[in-house]
Parts: sequence; C-alpha cells; structure tokens
Amino acid sequence: MNSVLPAVPVLLPLLAACAAVAGLRGVPMRLLAVGTLTAVLAASATLLARSDAHGPVVLHAGGWPPPLGIALVADRLSALLLTVSVLVALAVLLFAIGQGITEDRPGTAAVLHPAYQVLVAGIALAYLSGDLFNLFVAFEVMLGASYVLITMDGGALRTQAGMTYTVVSLTSSLLLLTTTALLYAATGTVTLAQLTERVAGLPEGLRGALGLLLLTVFGIKAAVVPLHFWLPDSYPTAPAPITAVFAALLTKVGMYALLRTQTLVFPREGVWPLLAVVAVTTMLTGILGAIAQDDVNRLLSFALVSHIGFMLFGLALFDVPGLTGTLLYMVHHILVQAALFLAAALAVRQTGTTALHRMRARAGPTLSVAALFGLAAMSLAGVPPFSGFVAKLALLRAAAEGGGAGYALAGAALLTSLLTLYAMLKIWNAAFGTGPPPRHDSALAGRRRAPGHARPTTSPRRRGSLLMLGTTAGMALTGVLVAVLAEPLTRVGEQAAEDLLRPEAYRNAVLRGEDG
Repeated sequence: MNSVLPAVPVLLPLLAACAAVAGLRGVPMRLLAVGTLTAVLAASATLLARSDAHGPVVLHAGGWPPPLGIALVADRLSALLLTVSVLVALAVLLFAIGQGITEDRPGTAAVLHPAYQVLVAGIALAYLSGDLFNLFVAFEVMLGASYVLITMDGGALRTQAGMTYTVVSLTSSLLLLTTTALLYAATGTVTLAQLTERVAGLPEGLRGALGLLLLTVFGIKAAVVPLHFWLPDSYPTAPAPITAVFAALLTKVGMYALLRTQTLVFPREGVWPLLAVVAVTTMLTGILGAIAQDDVNRLLSFALVSHIGFMLFGLALFDVPGLTGTLLYMVHHILVQAALFLAAALAVRQTGTTALHRMRARAGPTLSVAALFGLAAMSLAGVPPFSGFVAKLALLRAAAEGGGAGYALAGAALLTSLLTLYAMLKIWNAAFGTGPPPRHDSALAGRRRAPGHARPTTSPRRRGSLLMLGTTAGMALTGVLVAVLAEPLTRVGEQAAEDLLRPEAYRNAVLRGEDG
C-alpha cells in the first residue's frame, strides 16, 4: 500500500475532474469535490508520517526503474508542503462554495470544478516528481488549469491578465524544457537522484550555466524580483477564492522546485552571494511596491512577492539552519496568504470595492472579519507570538552564523517586516479603522457585496456567508497552530533540511526502489 500511496494525490483529483467533465453537477459534484480533497489530504498526511518515520516513499510507475521510468517520491519536504497545500486548497474550495461562484452563473460550476481538481493534481505532481521532465509536465498541468480559472466568467481584464500569465508561464516552461534537454544531453538522465552525481562530473562552467538557467526558470515561477512583473497584474483579476489559492500555492511550488534542484543537483558550500543579493532585492522591492498600491489585492500581491525573499534568504545561506528557516517560512506563508486573501475578500464583499480610498468612505466590515484580517496581518508582519515570528526567528538565528552576508540579509528582513506592518496598517485603516464601529456577525448577510453578486438576503446566502467566515477563521487559526506546534515543526524542518544537504537516503530510495 505504501508503494502506491504517492499516486493517490495525483490520480484522485484527476478522476474527480473526469466526473465533472462527464456531467456531474450540483450538490453531488460539490460533495465529490470536497470528499476528493479530504481523501487527498488524508493520503498526504499519511505520506508525511510515513516519510518522517521510515524515509522517502517511492513509486516507480509501471515498475520501470530510472532513468526510463517515472518516479514519484514523497520525502519529508515534499510531503509536508503537499499536506499544507491540500489543506489550503480544501479550505478555499469550501469558501468558493459558500460564496456561490460554483452555481451563481450558468456554466461556471462546469468550469470551476474540473479546473480546480486538475490544478490540485498538478500541484501534487510537482511536489512528488522525481525527475525534471515530469516536473515540466506538472507545471504545464498547473498552467492549463490556472488559465481557465483566471479567465473564468470572461471579461476583457481577466482575459488580458490570463494572457499575460500564460505567455510568461509558457516562456519559463520553454526555458525549463530546454534546460532539461541540455541536462539530458550532458548526463544521459533527467532523474534528480541520478543528476546529483552526474552533474558534479561536468565542467565547472557548464555546471554553473545550467544551475543559473534553472534558477531563472523557477525564479519566474516563484515571482522572484526582477522576474515578478507578471504576478501583480494576473492574480488580483481572478475571482477571490482563485486569487487566494494562487497566492498561497503557486509561487511556493516554484520555490519548492528551486529549493529541490539547487540543493540536490547543484549543491554548494557556504553562502551564495548572488542569491543573497536577489533575496534582499526581492524583499525590499516587493514591499515598497505594496506600500504604493491603492488596490487591496494588488497590495497583497506585491507583499506576496516581497516575502518570497524570506524563503530565498534561507536558501542563500545554504546550511541546515537557513534551510530550516526557509521550510518553516514556506509553511507559514502558504497558510497566512490564504487567510489574508480570504479575509480581504470578505472585506471587499461587504464594502463593495477593492480601492482603499473608497473603503474609507463606506461602513467598515464586521468585527469578525476585522479580527481575522488582523490576525493574519500580524502573522505576516512577524509580530510575536504568531507563526510569522517563529519562521522569521529561525531565519534570523541562521543569519547570525552567516557572517557579513547573514547580517545584511537579517537587516533587510527586519526592515521588510516593519514595512510589511505599515502596509497591513494601511489596509486596516482603510477597511476597518474608519466609519461606524464594526458590527457583529448577525449583520454579515446584510452587508453590501461586490459588484456582480446579488444581495444575500435568503437563508442559503446566510449559510454561505457563515461557511466563508468559517473557512477564513480556520485558515487564520491554523496559522496560529503553526506557532503552537513550533517545536515539532522545527524538528521536521531540520530533518528535511539535513535531507536536502545530505541526499543519500533520497538517492538510495529512488535508485534502489526502496521506500525506507
């Protein structure tokens, strides 16, 4: 059973997507979608427990060994990120059901459910891929589903944003395919476990060029400055739940690919100066761009770009403490981004606008929405004792051992955290800090909604509002749980970081077909 378990997170969503395409609609489709992601979450958590206790779990598709066959590999790193990602995907799906975008307009549900399930399958495949070509396929699966979800409901703005996203993604995919072909030509394999030793035997110049190509490819997908320009123009135009799941998950998949390839295929010793400069640039450029925004979704999108720099921070140090900080920050960021965008969606739903200057002139959202946004915002800014503080503290401790480069990274991180707090206060002041006192939850259903949605006056609408509020609260409280469980998460993170820098167990499991 353990040997086939890595296929479950990929196959189950694809089967659910087939059911949606075949004509399953309404309540049965929504139940199937929720049930599928719940089963995928259980499988992912099982993979995490199994890999933590016994080592990587490997599936050789069709029984073919590398380099001919496809290997799906779940180790501590991939299983942890997969579990957190599926949890967020499930919560956002529940939010979308509560919002009603799965049934409000004819044809919307027929598009959303299969595309959403395919997106989850692509994310799972990316985390579990054991070779570069399969990783390329995973990104293409994600791209196809993402384009459908961004342009859902049509409109010139969404179509333009979808085209920008698609053109940039196809360009990065072409670079990834080219780099994969070059690696295959130079080494005779694209299996990550085999590339570890074979790339080490290449001339230094060729090895460096291939490493920079992959850094560029996955830097685009992770929205690393200066390759981030596509993100603030793409994400904010999608429906609110889709923006939330994109912000929480897609850039982290790119960051995971960068983390996996740079440690497994192109290992280094000591601080990586180039990546340290990129990390500082990403942190500061992103947060300064966020402060300049008047649209709440664009502000949060620029803040998202900025905090990718914190993940690069740990990778640039290239040691166990730095990588541990990166992994903790990725887990924190997946959860907090989902909570922030969902809370912002509730605020926009109640004020009827995404423009901060217009929010000031309208009645503030309910007390519960204000509390949830504040909770997520403080975590993003790194205010103790929330999850952001735990992750940033791990990075700062790692920086203390990194010499001059570590101090520069730490200084940039502290400045970015202060500016992040300012940016969050800017939203708070506009959405929650002016106008009449916040009203209680009983008024939630009667608030003004964003354009294009009917006023929620019926009982099903009230239930939908409660479902939206509940899933947002669940995300915010899960972020708090990260801080509560800091010790066991740090232990898993340290062991995953050690696995990245000493990949013998990963290589042996893949090349020998063992799962422990």
